[in-house]
Amino acid sequence: MSKSAPRPRGPQVKWSLAVGHQYSSLGTQPILCGSIPGLVPKQLRFCRNYVEIMPSVAEGVKIGIQECQHQFRGRRWNCTTVNDNLAIFGPVLDKATRESAFVHAIASAGVAFAVTRACAEGSATICGCDTRHKGPPGEGWKWGGCSEDVEFGSMVSREFADARENRPDARSAMNRHNNEAGRMSLNDNMFLKCKCHGLSGSCEVKTCWWSQPDFRVIGDYMKDKYDSASEMVVEKHKESRGWVETLRPKYNYFKPPTERDLVYYESSPNFCDPNPETGSFGTRDRICNLTSHGIDGCDLLCCGRGHNTRTEKRKEKCHCIFHWCCYVSCQECVRVYDVHTCK
Repeated sequence: MSKSAPRPRGPQVKWSLAVGHQYSSLGTQPILCGSIPGLVPKQLRFCRNYVEIMPSVAEGVKIGIQECQHQFRGRRWNCTTVNDNLAIFGPVLDKATRESAFVHAIASAGVAFAVTRACAEGSATICGCDTRHKGPPGEGWKWGGCSEDVEFGSMVSREFADARENRPDARSAMNRHNNEAGRMSLNDNMFLKCKCHGLSGSCEVKTCWWSQPDFRVIGDYMKDKYDSASEMVVEKHKESRGWVETLRPKYNYFKPPTERDLVYYESSPNFCDPNPETGSFGTRDRICNLTSHGIDGCDLLCCGRGHNTRTEKRKEKCHCIFHWCCYVSCQECVRVYDVHTCK
């Protein structure tokens, strides 16, 4: 069982976005930091100092990409990746758009999530359970289990993912902000997870611990942040170290973004047609929803070009019967579906 509760708070990601398909088995192979392409010196030092958690870093990027593809599965840009390319999203992330903001945030959150989970599972010797945020127990329960140390996971993500973002320009400022917004989403969505103890589940004693939510919760949360992202403008200031670029909200009549909101300062392409310069693959041959009036509907997803319809036969289990005791038998049925794709 689980229950929500307020949790006390503690005080260019291109490589982490560039752990491509060639590194899908990184968690099962020895880590040779010098063989990972695209690392800046600070990331290389981090890799060598914390080599045992690097598989979790790679796993975090992977789940971030998978979540991005789930969240954008029905949109013109569907978080498509490019095989055999260091920048696995192609040129899409070169621009300071909403899409870049989301990818940086969800990848940074993914790294923090995977490292935090690995620590709680005992996969690494340099980290473990969180003992800092316990406080007094509530009525009818006591602390137990292993509270997940999201602060350690966020620290790893911050030290590694932000290592590239040390330039005094607007893009580094944007990436740092969105990276941190992604990591903060984990802390904001931690919850108390509890287990009952006693005869026949009587719950005479209940132990609870802090747990991360399913990463889908983080994806949904960050997708809302994408939809409400704040457009910014770039300002230049002369400081002792030279010219520094900062960001400020473009529109004064909107509420300014908080540290938990996503920010961007360049408009997105329409992603309707293929364009190698922007990284758009277009929407031709994408499956669309004929009955939807949203962006996944055939009118909007196909950008007004119309759609084709074909029939598709699928084999499915049907007429299933439960037999005592205890198995289920099913027949196999062939059903015909209409599939609509963009012209």
